Amino acid sequence: MGRAFEYRRAAKEKRWGHMSRIFPKLARSITMAAKEGGQDPEMNAKLRTAIQNAKAQNMPKDNIEAAIKRASGKDASEYTEVNYEGKGPYGVLIFVECATDNTTRTVANVKSYFNKNGGGLVPTGSLEFMFSRKSVFEFEQFEGMDIEELELELIDAGLEEIEQNEEMVYMTGDYTSFGTLSKALEDLKIEVKKATLQRIPTSPVEFSEEQLEEIEKLIDKLEEDDDVQHVFTNIS
Repeated sequence: MGRAFEYRRAAKEKRWGHMSRIFPKLARSITMAAKEGGQDPEMNAKLRTAIQNAKAQNMPKDNIEAAIKRASGKDASEYTEVNYEGKGPYGVLIFVECATDNTTRTVANVKSYFNKNGGGLVPTGSLEFMFSRKSVFEFEQFEGMDIEELELELIDAGLEEIEQNEEMVYMTGDYTSFGTLSKALEDLKIEVKKATLQRIPTSPVEFSEEQLEEIEKLIDKLEEDDDVQHVFTNIS
């Protein structure tokens, strides 16, 4: 997938390896999913996925259960989902998804990160057409797996693309197919390691390793913020 991708992935894995940083974000995702669709994972696909992602990051069971229970408290109703769009060093496009109980604080922080790291916010909606919303699933290859047969099995569920490397399988579909693809994988007894809604750049751009190092400083600051749930870029 290219050196830039490998650099980006390694850098992100290093940052998100800190449990003190990733667990609160995962917990907030679980709480919001439970608040939105109910606290029973069997009846709430979004919650089921949030729990699945938390387990993939080795989040303790007690933390997961506490996050679910928090959905019935007054704190959960205060969370608002809000997005910010901006440009960083070397013109990199950055789309920031947040979940916050104080939008004034969040926008001030996000704006500060951009301004202090060679970038700035752009009007909401400016970058929407530069990204496609996709359902993305990752799971380990399993014995006897036939990638072509699996593709045929999942097309009706909304599969658009599937690829594999030595260990993992990556598949994407339109964001509206998240539920049907999740259900299809469950029916096939495939254990998903990670399932997310992502914004994929429509025109990805290559950056040098030196440029990426500078871009990463901004992304670091954004992802360190507790209110920031996801950061997407047009890095190739």
